[in-house]
Amino acid sequence: MDPDRVEQARSGDPSAFEALVEPRVGPMTRTAMAILGSEADARDAVQDALITAWRELAALRDPEAFDAWLTRILVNRCKRGLRGVASRRVREVPVDGLVGAGEPSGPDTAAASLERRALERAFERISVDERTLLVLHHLDGRSLAEIASVLKVPEGTAKSRLFAARKSLEKALAREGGR
Repeated sequence: MDPDRVEQARSGDPSAFEALVEPRVGPMTRTAMAILGSEADARDAVQDALITAWRELAALRDPEAFDAWLTRILVNRCKRGLRGVASRRVREVPVDGLVGAGEPSGPDTAAASLERRALERAFERISVDERTLLVLHHLDGRSLAEIASVLKVPEGTAKSRLFAARKSLEKALAREGGR
């Protein structure tokens, strides 16, 4: 994190802001995709989060906390997005997830595909807060201290919520296996 660049962006320098967020767009999109389950919704959430960050940058008190602050904006945007998604949920199939002509398509691939779909369904069954914790820790590789900072909770609270999220996912996976 470059606090000087954050200060430049806070003073209204769009190129400094672009330099700050450009390396974060990919990870932000991956996080939003994991929470929302739709690439289009994820891209919208990232775009909205970046616009909000630009508009609210002057309110950021600690330039060192820029990453956690930006992630918090994204997570909140994803949560708002999920409220309207429930009624129009469409399952996307990413092109890179399809079995191509040159790839093996035997029983191992079919079994892996079934397991992946069961995991996706189980992931959709848990709450958005639980999804967020699992994504931040397991997909983004954030520490408990970073998650606590993003969510503005004590580290012990983040740890217990992550434990509960894992248990919820385990239960949802068990339900998927019992179908």
